[in-house]
Amino acid sequence: MPTINISLNEGLKTFVEQRISKSGYSTASEYFRELVRADQKRDAETRLEALLLEGIESGEPTAMTPADWNDIRKEVKRRATQRKKEKAKK
Repeated sequence: MPTINISLNEGLKTFVEQRISKSGYSTASEYFRELVRADQKRDAETRLEALLLEGIESGEPTAMTPADWNDIRKEVKRRATQRKKEKAKK
C-alpha cells in the first residue's frame, strides 16, 4: 500500500495519540484513514446537496411519464454495460 508521511507539532501528535487510545484505533494510520473517509463522505454530501438545490431551482416540476422511466432505465443499462466493458479491459 502506498504511504504518505505527515509532520505534526507536539500538540497535534499528543492529540492524535490520545484519540487513538480513547477511540479504539489500533494505529495512527487507521485513525487518519477514517478522517479521510469522513472527509470524502462530507464532500459527496456537499455535491449531492448542490445537485438537489440545482434541481429544485431548475423550474417548475413536471410529471414523470412511462416514457421518461423507460429512458432512465435504458441509460442505466447503457452505463452499467459500459462500466463492465471498462472493468474487463483492466
